[in-house]
Amino acid sequence: MAVWDDLVGQDRVIEQLSAAARDADALVTAEAAGEPAELSGSRMTHAWLFTGPPGSGRATAARAFAAALQCLSPDRALSGAPGCGFCDGCHTALVGTHADVEVVRTDLLSIGVKETRDLVRRAQLSPAGGRWQVIVLEDADRLTEGAGNVLLKAVEEPAPRTVWLLCAPSLEDVLPTIRSRCRSLILRTPSAEAVAEVLVRRDGIAPELAAQCARATQGHIGRARRLATDERARARRAAVLRLPLRVADLGGCLKAAQELIDAAAEDAKQVAEEIDAKETEELRAALGAAAGTGGRLPRGTAGAMKELQDKQKRRATRTQRDSLDLALTDLTGFYRDVLAIQLGSGVQLANAEAREALDRIARDSRPEATLRRIEAISACRRALDRNVAPLLAVEAMTVALRAG
Repeated sequence: MAVWDDLVGQDRVIEQLSAAARDADALVTAEAAGEPAELSGSRMTHAWLFTGPPGSGRATAARAFAAALQCLSPDRALSGAPGCGFCDGCHTALVGTHADVEVVRTDLLSIGVKETRDLVRRAQLSPAGGRWQVIVLEDADRLTEGAGNVLLKAVEEPAPRTVWLLCAPSLEDVLPTIRSRCRSLILRTPSAEAVAEVLVRRDGIAPELAAQCARATQGHIGRARRLATDERARARRAAVLRLPLRVADLGGCLKAAQELIDAAAEDAKQVAEEIDAKETEELRAALGAAAGTGGRLPRGTAGAMKELQDKQKRRATRTQRDSLDLALTDLTGFYRDVLAIQLGSGVQLANAEAREALDRIARDSRPEATLRRIEAISACRRALDRNVAPLLAVEAMTVALRAG
């Protein structure tokens, strides 16, 4: 298996990254032999920006490139490019245990100055393995302005063997001063067929379910996998697709809005139950909570526990918001299918399993009303981005869906 196997539908990007990895390997080899070598004129550079729509695999591409840069296969020159996927360098980079690959992701609303300064200090270290110090920042779009300014100097003046791999939905989500110093790679949304093939091959999903989930998520690999492997996720999505039939009166609108909010809160609670208890126990052990003392913490450690609790609360807020946004994305897809039926476009429907409801809404309304409903969902998402109270934003949306 090569490091690129999980990067779906991105042949052009793989070609560019493979070429850069070859040049990077040649540079390291030349330096080890005492020969002159430099990045100038090379297809390798010290800072990259991976952009693309959600689900396109930008973080997957960054991690695969990080692995290729650390490839130790003795056959890498003969095979045409580093990135065998089997050697110790590739394997540890892909599973997250390589000493010279730091992958940064966040469940919080933003990445602050403190975390970024810690990252910049890490980037100044020489690689332990003698190849590259690679920093993968999966959520560069969540950097605060202050954090972005801290990162800017590190990207402007990187250590000799440090490579920054930044990921964001679009170029506009990154400070202009940072993106101007990065080589940009734009990924595209893979086809539903390509995503289904990966679900079958990598995750052992039944072909019919894989095809349905890939189509439902419109090529979003991560969402497709979750939908295919989590029965509760499929149940929540089915409930969202029933919402357009439940907004016939004001009472139905308000009830549907409350249920959307409750479902998002339940999602956040589920994540908390899976992660928070483990984090808390690990921190208590690290702080020296002694057995046989009722779990009491040593003096002076309450601040660290409070900091963890605050982080967990912020993550719950982010999880709830992300879950709600996912429901609104599914709802938008429903009305796009309605519009496709009304216009007789003949395109493949993302929600074919809800065909009866789609036909009913399409028959009882006009394309103009469907477009207004799609805009109402977009307005709700914008309101949530501006920190409008979620219930108020969703209630306004469901009432607009009723009015059409």
